Amino acid sequence: MDLRFGDSKPTDDERAAVDALLGPPESSWEGAARDEMRAADLRWARGGREARDRRDLLLPGLHAINDRIGWISEGALDYLCRRLTVPPSEAYGVATFYAMFSVKPRPATVLHVCTDLACAAAGASELCAGIEARLGLGSGVGVGVERSPCLGLCERAPAALAIRAGDPVRTAVSAPATVHDAVLAASAPDSAPEEPPAAMAVPQAGDPSLTLLRRVGVVDPSSLDDYRAHGGYTALRRAFELGPAGVIREVTDSGLVGRGGAAFPTGRKWQATASQPDHPHYVVCNADESEPGTFKDRVIMEGDPYALVESMTIAAYATGAHKGYLYLRGEYPRALRRLEHAIAQARARGLLGDDVLGQGYAFDIEIRRGAGAYICGEETALFNSVEGYRGEPRSKPPFPVEKGLFGKPTVENNVETLVNVLPVLTMGAPAYSAIGTERSTGPKLFCVSGSVRRPGIYELPFGATLGELLELAGVREGLRAVLLGGAAGGFVRPDETDIPLTFEGTREAGATLGSGVVMAFDGTVPLPRLLLRIAEFFRDESCGQCVPCRVGTVRQEEALHRIVERTGAAAADDITLLREVGRAMRDASICGLGQTAWNAVESAIDRLGAYE
Repeated sequence: MDLRFGDSKPTDDERAAVDALLGPPESSWEGAARDEMRAADLRWARGGREARDRRDLLLPGLHAINDRIGWISEGALDYLCRRLTVPPSEAYGVATFYAMFSVKPRPATVLHVCTDLACAAAGASELCAGIEARLGLGSGVGVGVERSPCLGLCERAPAALAIRAGDPVRTAVSAPATVHDAVLAASAPDSAPEEPPAAMAVPQAGDPSLTLLRRVGVVDPSSLDDYRAHGGYTALRRAFELGPAGVIREVTDSGLVGRGGAAFPTGRKWQATASQPDHPHYVVCNADESEPGTFKDRVIMEGDPYALVESMTIAAYATGAHKGYLYLRGEYPRALRRLEHAIAQARARGLLGDDVLGQGYAFDIEIRRGAGAYICGEETALFNSVEGYRGEPRSKPPFPVEKGLFGKPTVENNVETLVNVLPVLTMGAPAYSAIGTERSTGPKLFCVSGSVRRPGIYELPFGATLGELLELAGVREGLRAVLLGGAAGGFVRPDETDIPLTFEGTREAGATLGSGVVMAFDGTVPLPRLLLRIAEFFRDESCGQCVPCRVGTVRQEEALHRIVERTGAAAADDITLLREVGRAMRDASICGLGQTAWNAVESAIDRLGAYE
């Protein structure tokens, strides 16, 4: 363990950024100046254990520096490490793990331009080239341009996110982005056009038959009173009437399963956590949706944030937790503002805190921001990230319900899963389970983007067909392929739109529902280039912990590069190699990233004849 510190010193701004988070240092051992008043520090160390107990503040500390300065210098990193008694080598490993951080000097303003699937199909390459040309012509605007993985703005592709460091940090979104608008967002974030309301991403907004999206576009997302006037906190009151065991029984009887892709029964997960004798218990909301093509959680958090606060409170009450962590994508600045406001309002009105709704139950929520790492969508990688370590998955068992966050029993659900709990309790389990199919109950949110006229979030009962969904979205002429489940999913042909959108239906069709991504591509999108972008995504996002994924994703990308450049027998050899590499990744990778990295490429070869 490297405990050595360098000679670099933090600037006043860097020191202020860290101190604003951690408070002023009390000892020279953690970074305070050594003077006569602190002479005792030279004789004994104090505060080290308390500082180590705050290791989980390493990621917020890195955010604090990056937000204030725009990058993380050696002096700033050393100062943060002294404050938290973290070895500099470990902190460097964490800082370099995330795409949104930089340990090398860069401009205070960075423009992140999405180059992932939906944006690539919408002309992201031309947009990047235009932006770089505009900013490179002596415009006098000190802006760094970085090509980014999915920003979760797929319904408005192509997209760009400008972040200007300072106190406070400023952000501006340009989507759908033009060269002019993106440069304006970067050069003058405060003058950039305001983002459209979250309801613009919901073509069905205002439809009274909706369940999960019924408040988006109808309720003021900043108003707790408006939320309560539209049924808010009815579910929590019923939870207190039922008691923890009654809530779990209702969730179990409803048939609700996880909406993140694994489809694990939610009631079983809650029961397993609640029954653990070890305490404290934790509730973690996984709001780090980083799957290319996924943006449903963002729309809920921006358009109905109190619903998530209420549902997390119910999950905590049922499982005996008194602290919740909401792990939010770093690329979602508006969702962050909405949730911070909602949590503060709920706390001020007695809906969070020491006595929730006067029931003698204590619960509170803390937001933790991610920083650009797809792998942190995996639950145990997320736990490591919160705890201040690299976001690498853990081996299972033990499972999170036994030893999760901070080694304690933890229930982890994504945003869509949690907000489904509200109708379960307000409608009752029998009515909820009557929606959908026998094995896939309730409503489901689908993220539709690509070659459709009305991209956005759609709510349909499980069992609706892919064709029905595409008809709602207005698929364009010349449909070439549909990608189900995002980059980790698989392609289906245009003549396979009768596939029922259920976990079992897509499985029987040799596809996957995943988190609900549906991306349509017409003949204008070059499929080989699209597959190469998927391979590049997995290579970039692999955490590197296990050999099958670390090496396999690189070999997959290399083979696809060769195939794009040549055809015939040489391409056939590389396809054979791809199959061998894909099987090795699927069979031996430690987590779902490596296990699914070959899925989309395999389906494109076998179902679409991508290289024929």
